[in-house]
Amino acid sequence: MSHGRDTSPKPYALVAEFDSPDQLLAAADKLNAEGYRDVEAYSPVPVHGLTDKIEFKENLVWWITLLGGCTGLVAGMFLEWYTSTGVIWPWFVPGPTGIHGYAHQVGGKPLFSIPAFVPVAYECTILLSAFGATFGMLGMNGLPKPHQPIMEASCMKRASQDRYIVAVMTTDPRLKPLEDDHGHQRWDEDMATELEKVLWSLNPLSVERVKTAEGY
Repeated sequence: MSHGRDTSPKPYALVAEFDSPDQLLAAADKLNAEGYRDVEAYSPVPVHGLTDKIEFKENLVWWITLLGGCTGLVAGMFLEWYTSTGVIWPWFVPGPTGIHGYAHQVGGKPLFSIPAFVPVAYECTILLSAFGATFGMLGMNGLPKPHQPIMEASCMKRASQDRYIVAVMTTDPRLKPLEDDHGHQRWDEDMATELEKVLWSLNPLSVERVKTAEGY
């Protein structure tokens, strides 16, 4: 009887290796035409048009960055407004007039001087935008992840050098794995074989079935 997370190896992806970006584009185009939608591609250099071929959907990182920037702008302006005027509105703190703490006339400027507030508000906007972009990217990519299962594919050793890789994930509706009598996942041979035929028709250097070693 097993307890906790199932760590048995599971089907993860079917991977094909090519030696040129043109072949990678042709493979992505063919897979799209065949109806495969959960497709990933790996290349050592940007390949123009690849994101369109695999129908890559734009993520939400830019929205998170925008939200961080707006939060930084509001926070920066509020901080300067309060420290310059020393006023908290009565509905924040009991009392008829609120709190007057730091109001000082400096150089004859008004207490609420937007031109003087711009530098700090700008820096707060940039700071929280950067935080939003960084942590949003990490979150959307599921990082940190010490081990990425796709690295089990032998061809991935050269994916950052001179190889172009396309992978169809087992989460694709056409490549759903099956379960054996013990509840462990296995390849649906019919679906996997059909996909292998499609990939081999594109003259790849290799085609490989990848299973996770950590039970992802």
